[in-house]
Amino acid sequence: MNEVNKTLYIPLYGKAQVSRKNIILNDKKAEEIWEKEQFPLKGKAKSKWLCYYMAMRARVFDDWTKRKMREGPDSLILHIGCGMDSRFLRVGRSAAQWYDMDFPSVIEERGKYYDSADNYHMLCCDASDSKQLDKLPEGENAVIILEGISMFLQNQEISALFDAFDRKYKRVSILMDVYTTFAAKASKYKNPVNDVGVTTLYGIDAPESILSNSISFLREHTMTPEELIDELPKGDKGFFRLMFAGKATRKIYRLYEYEKK
Repeated sequence: MNEVNKTLYIPLYGKAQVSRKNIILNDKKAEEIWEKEQFPLKGKAKSKWLCYYMAMRARVFDDWTKRKMREGPDSLILHIGCGMDSRFLRVGRSAAQWYDMDFPSVIEERGKYYDSADNYHMLCCDASDSKQLDKLPEGENAVIILEGISMFLQNQEISALFDAFDRKYKRVSILMDVYTTFAAKASKYKNPVNDVGVTTLYGIDAPESILSNSISFLREHTMTPEELIDELPKGDKGFFRLMFAGKATRKIYRLYEYEKK
């Protein structure tokens, strides 16, 4: 795996650690994979605060995905940049068709721990390659999960990705976390991904800046809901709320929802 692919071990570790505490996220698959892989993370990548944040982010994406599945039970679920995430096992077993998509080396690694099924598929896909985007799965309605991927793509590559969704599907729902441009610049010097060799990231300040013709910005979400902060150990709630939630966090990290009706 290259440096970008190796970043998948950061959220994997975070979800495994939090799942062991029986808070926020029940992710036995993450626990299993981390126990076997034991990738040598270091520094900020192993911070307990980052573990909490990774688990909360995953839970917010989980809950959103479940809502969208209820609203459109016939929708395709596309998780692009899936890494080693087990969202299909956590919330997607009833999906009509679910596709986990990532670079070939990541999909090869996933094959050690996940099995395809009638409604579950693993596909190789480079989200920055417009030619590959023409091979997206066929369907009318798509629920698209872009978690932890936008910061590795230039804005024009995200726009091309949205254009591909627009061409392919009649209705689209997208949830995507983004860095601000300030955060992307600062990440060259201070970011957990530096610990696996990544120093170049990208940011988005205006959610409308990467739209296609028919996909519009719908709303901004929080990645740190109060009800999830309340699940943290008593001694950690106050510091987490101060440092990793609320207005201060919006200066560096945001969560946007888009749709095409």
